[in-house]
Amino acid sequence: MELSITCSKRDLNQKPNAIRRGGRLPAVLYGHNGDESLALTVDTREADFLVRDASINNTLVTVDVPDLPWKGKALIREVQSHPWKSQLLHLSFFSVAAQDSVEVVVPLNYVGTAKGVRDEGGILDTIVTELAITCPPSDIPESIDVDVEALGVGESLHVGDLNLPKGVEAVADDVKVAVTVAAPRTVAAAEDSGEVVVQSPADVPLVGEES
Repeated sequence: MELSITCSKRDLNQKPNAIRRGGRLPAVLYGHNGDESLALTVDTREADFLVRDASINNTLVTVDVPDLPWKGKALIREVQSHPWKSQLLHLSFFSVAAQDSVEVVVPLNYVGTAKGVRDEGGILDTIVTELAITCPPSDIPESIDVDVEALGVGESLHVGDLNLPKGVEAVADDVKVAVTVAAPRTVAAAEDSGEVVVQSPADVPLVGEES
């Protein structure tokens, strides 16, 4: 989905609350010209639609500032909202046009049924659901698939085991556990308590007796 928003250069003498009363939001753009930041305003309704459809630190948005003029791709870096009202207060954009690599956060999509779940009654424990990565701005993945079919009980996949797309690198340590298959709860509870399951004589079939 192609997302875009039109912004206006902000008069720094304007107070944020006055801007909001006028139906607009304060915003800022970083990275468009070195370390320089640019104070902007955006239409409140357009901002609401944008935040609804875009993911922070993941979705590329075309930011258009006709006043400069400037137009380019950017990430939404931060969204500030009212603590209890459903109301946006401020947006921060980061231009990626001049960046060889950007850091973004993408969801992990666990695919398949683990062997330890299907055959051994284990429980899939997804420890990492989102992964911070670095990649070229033009190659930001919407998500990363992780195949868990081969995992048995007690086995794990670490961040370093993930099959990442070309040009994508994980920020987290390779040894960090991303997903594991835990033992069934009854077995795990018995092992933790040191209990030993023993059959009573009445439960043991006699020789020649069908169980």
